[in-house]
Amino acid sequence: MAGNRENHRQQTPYRAWFRCGEGCDVRLDLTEIVYHCPKCGGLLEVEHDIERLKQQSPNYWRRLFDERYMRTNWPYGSGVWGKKEWVCPEVSNENVISMYEGGTNLFWAERFGAEIGVEDLWIKQCGNSHTGSFKDLGMTVLVSMVNEMIAQGIAIDAVACASTGDTSAALAAYCAAAGIPAVVLLPRAKISPAQLIQPIANGALVLSLDTDFDGCMAIVKEITKDKSIYLANSMNSLRIEGQKTVAFEIVQQCDWEVPDWVVIPGGNLGNVSALGSGFWMMKELGVINRLPRIVCAQAARANPLYESFLTGFAEFRPKKAEKTLASAIQIGNPVSIRRAIRTLKRFNGIVEQATEQELSDAVARADRTGLFNCPHTGVALASLIKCLEKGIIRKDEKVVVISTANGLKFPEFKIRYHTDALEGVVGHYVNKPVELPARAEAVLEAIRMHRDRMAS
Repeated sequence: MAGNRENHRQQTPYRAWFRCGEGCDVRLDLTEIVYHCPKCGGLLEVEHDIERLKQQSPNYWRRLFDERYMRTNWPYGSGVWGKKEWVCPEVSNENVISMYEGGTNLFWAERFGAEIGVEDLWIKQCGNSHTGSFKDLGMTVLVSMVNEMIAQGIAIDAVACASTGDTSAALAAYCAAAGIPAVVLLPRAKISPAQLIQPIANGALVLSLDTDFDGCMAIVKEITKDKSIYLANSMNSLRIEGQKTVAFEIVQQCDWEVPDWVVIPGGNLGNVSALGSGFWMMKELGVINRLPRIVCAQAARANPLYESFLTGFAEFRPKKAEKTLASAIQIGNPVSIRRAIRTLKRFNGIVEQATEQELSDAVARADRTGLFNCPHTGVALASLIKCLEKGIIRKDEKVVVISTANGLKFPEFKIRYHTDALEGVVGHYVNKPVELPARAEAVLEAIRMHRDRMAS
């Protein structure tokens, strides 16, 4: 992003630090290379000096963020760094690595909403970002902090992640922009070619392992015990700080009003806790006066949180995730499980699941109204439909669905659906090309038939 790069070294009066998410009396600098509480082993979270932030009025923050939104004053035109005081004030402006992430469309899904029976439906198009997924939002914060740490003389040789596709793309791109080596561990033959080529093109060391995501995650945890290799997965709460800006943007795009429901696809579950953190922070600061309810949507073949929800979260059992078309959430042992359960309890949330048939048809139905969804968004849309059918969500409530990735990353999924080639899935909304002789009257007849089908 070009624009005004003056006052890079301007100091901020705001501060943030790591604390234990389980409640231990622990406070660590954000430059510490640590991911778990040294007392209890729980995941760390970023805590902000809320009392200092409260010294400014809610109207001050609304006005400041509206003035910055999508402008060119570095780095505040970014949808993440425009809320820098609430996200990561510890990074100097000169060390921010940004690619104008955020600011994604809140799409009014009027036609699709009318079809499924909800009057005020919006799709937050997080995939309309630099690398095509919401992962950019967290990665800009993490890589910027690594850049800050290196500038302070801390020895970091590389940044590493396990990934089902989108995390690796974001890490590779932001590390390439920063000139920092990136290492990505991917499950062999379990991600789309479009996702595989992204970290390759951006120069990362791509390691394709003969295991699933959970296996890759176990190995990346092991190698990042060496503190010269920095961990970039969402167990690193710096990622959560960037991703929570989705909540800020939704409210800002709704003229600082809160939707009734937010539906979020859930795999490793970092996004559930991230959005929850964002909404909660706005309420603490008086910017909003109520919280939305949250639906976490899981693929039925990778649904450990859903199974826990059925017990009232009394127990949680990791499982071996089965192969699902929603490959990015094919995770049976989510890292952020405890965070996500705390969030759902705080937000009176629920968990729903979607079968392969349900998610595929939901994508196709929504695409016919102008969208172009990824299969993970299909899980959220299918779960929304089920919540409407069960009467959990009312037709007059305002609903925002989080679309996590760009549908262009999954052309094979869409091609296979529309050619009836998805195993175990019947394409109820298939739209195959019509082969015709090269005659005008044949074309006109096909147009008339298509018109009649759409009218029926």
